[in-house]
Amino acid sequence: MGTDLVKSKIKIHNQTQLDYYSQKIKRTMKPVNSNYVNRHIDEFIKVSQIRRDQNVIDVGCGMGKFTLPLLKKGYKLTGLDLSPFLLQQLLLHNDNQFNVELICSDILEVPSEYNLKFDKVIGFFALHHFHHLHTYFQAMSRILKPGGEIVFIEPNAYNPLYYIQILFSPTMSWKGDKGVFDMKRKNFKKAAEYAKLNDLEIYKYGFFPPFVVNTSIGKLLEKLIEKLRIFKFFSAFQIIKVKKP
Repeated sequence: MGTDLVKSKIKIHNQTQLDYYSQKIKRTMKPVNSNYVNRHIDEFIKVSQIRRDQNVIDVGCGMGKFTLPLLKKGYKLTGLDLSPFLLQQLLLHNDNQFNVELICSDILEVPSEYNLKFDKVIGFFALHHFHHLHTYFQAMSRILKPGGEIVFIEPNAYNPLYYIQILFSPTMSWKGDKGVFDMKRKNFKKAAEYAKLNDLEIYKYGFFPPFVVNTSIGKLLEKLIEKLRIFKFFSAFQIIKVKKP
């Protein structure tokens, strides 16, 4: 496949994503303090081993749902998103509380001044919106320091509840969220190998959507189910981690 054709497909895909998110404030993207968000943040910190002295970029940061909690905990982040509308919402929610640099760009087109700048490239539910996963892993590797890591939280493609949610949720569509189906180990492995990244690790956790986890009973029930490891394969979420040599 020619390079120009690949770029053309990526541009079309990106425009679809911009149309999907532009000028719409999706309730599920708003920064909130909840059991659901805090669980993701806690699991991410544990698996990524992120440190406050590291230089980190949050790819697909959106309105800051996960960026702002990490900033609040003292981590140093740069936010990147394709949508200027979403970044403007992040600024409004930040309300000058934290010093954060924002980049409005596709990760493929980040200026060369950011090459080899970051200790970690991270993201929350962003990979499944990317086109040509291997190309994006390569682009993220470009801005990553040697020895640095790429760490993302994504839906688990083998959890059937996502496809039911896409079908019935008014805020989701197959056009915008079909990438969930590609969030599989074999695809992460191929993308990592293409970008010359090593040590693929995948950690799975969680079972319930926010409206369940954000109740005390739902939070407790999820912990009980997680102890039954036979359900691990169908966990709702997964953390993907790869390392740059």
